[in-house]
Amino acid sequence: MKLAEALQERADLNVKIEQLRNRLSNNALVQEGEKTAENPTELLTELDGTIERLRELMARINKTNCMTMRDGISVTEMIARRDALSVKIRAYRDLAAIASGTARRAMHTEIKVMSAVNVRDIQKKIDEMSKELRLTDNSIQELNWQTELI
Repeated sequence: MKLAEALQERADLNVKIEQLRNRLSNNALVQEGEKTAENPTELLTELDGTIERLRELMARINKTNCMTMRDGISVTEMIARRDALSVKIRAYRDLAAIASGTARRAMHTEIKVMSAVNVRDIQKKIDEMSKELRLTDNSIQELNWQTELI
């Protein structure tokens, strides 16, 4: 199984777990003398098995990510770089959006508000980081489809 397939299965398992949790909630209580639509004990057994499969898969994915390298950098490090870049880009975009706003003055007696940063430079940095993010993500995706799950 390729790493990418394992990641897809992990996503499917997370969806299934959420569905099982909802089904359990819907069948946790029943009016006296009535039966639940589904057997909660059977649902719990299915939930436990699904969570165990998720645990096993997550451990294998993490181990594979740690051991898979490109240019001396592990997939785990690449993921951390990608995630950090995403956070940084969001912060820079927020700054650029706020700094781009111009305050309107109704009268000359009101205080004029000016940008404290060079928005053009900030936007250029965002573009550079966005390119690095795309390239990093492309490398991760490529490795995901080339790498066998450990």
